[in-house]
Amino acid sequence: MAATLPDFPWDSLTAAKDKASAHPDGIVNLSVGTPVDPVAEVIRTALNSVAGEPGYPTTVGTPALRESAVAALERRYSITGISADAVLPAIGTKEMIAWLPTLLGLGADDLVVIPELAYPTYEVGALLAGARILRADGLNRLGPERASLIFVNSPSNPTGKVLGVDHLRKVVGWARERDAIVVSDECYLGLTWDADAVSVLDPRVCDGDHTNLLAVHSLSKTSNLASYRAGFVTGDASLVAELLEVRKHAGMMVPLPIQAAMTAALADDEHENIQRERYRARRSVLKSAVEEAGFTVDHSEAGLYLWATRGEPCRDTVDWLAERGILAAPGEFYGPNGGQHVRIALTATDERIDAAAARLRG
Repeated sequence: MAATLPDFPWDSLTAAKDKASAHPDGIVNLSVGTPVDPVAEVIRTALNSVAGEPGYPTTVGTPALRESAVAALERRYSITGISADAVLPAIGTKEMIAWLPTLLGLGADDLVVIPELAYPTYEVGALLAGARILRADGLNRLGPERASLIFVNSPSNPTGKVLGVDHLRKVVGWARERDAIVVSDECYLGLTWDADAVSVLDPRVCDGDHTNLLAVHSLSKTSNLASYRAGFVTGDASLVAELLEVRKHAGMMVPLPIQAAMTAALADDEHENIQRERYRARRSVLKSAVEEAGFTVDHSEAGLYLWATRGEPCRDTVDWLAERGILAAPGEFYGPNGGQHVRIALTATDERIDAAAARLRG
């Protein structure tokens, strides 16, 4: 199975990382979207509160966790009509996305549609299931093809592009005419800057009908819980039940202390608002410096990245940045259309962001 998968892309950045690390003031690693800020005390307290529990957790998750997720979705994103039974915790959303096609029973006869510029795990998930893959942003690209599953990602990783209500409505309508499942990766929904992002489960998109719709949510970005591997999937209750049944057999369960931490994180908006404003400030500093250095920043209305270009092959740009001690991800990681862009993450400390900005200006 492993032989059918692409090489892990970040392994190809070793030389650029070594070059950036040789900078006298050290590397500014903006190649990955990993949090660097502390986990809020309210979350750590919840984690510790059940650290002494010896028994197995449930795959379905505690009622408190699922109810906290339902409340947070409505409070933060105006998503209504979700029942607690339609929420399923995941061992990080990367795991959920990678195994969704397999868990849903897709195989060689199925087509999985992924964005033209996409987080690599959508492709990996289809490959693990043995399904066929088509990169397409516009439904007209599909022609007579019959898709079984469509991944959408708004705000996008890597581009930060936001899909509006009308676009999402068209995707949902097209999928429903063909009995296809829409899986919306909404990990960056809480990090919008220049545009308003909406969920595929928003009543304006789906008219309150969640049939064949799944939304994947992560606590890695807005709550700094990447190390906790904390996420969940929600939407169509029958699809969630199907996922639950398979995951129970496979032992795919979130540890109880993590479930308690997730419950606290979803119930507390203050820490999330604080973190959002940290990223907003870092984005302002870094975007200005990137543009002053001659880059064009495309899209990037939301999320944790700047999608930037110097109008040259992306690996040349990676080397140019590495000479200044800055490591970015080449756009080719995300698909053939990314060949002249780099993805520059906002996930570094204020000091490192300031250092990067000074190097870009200097």
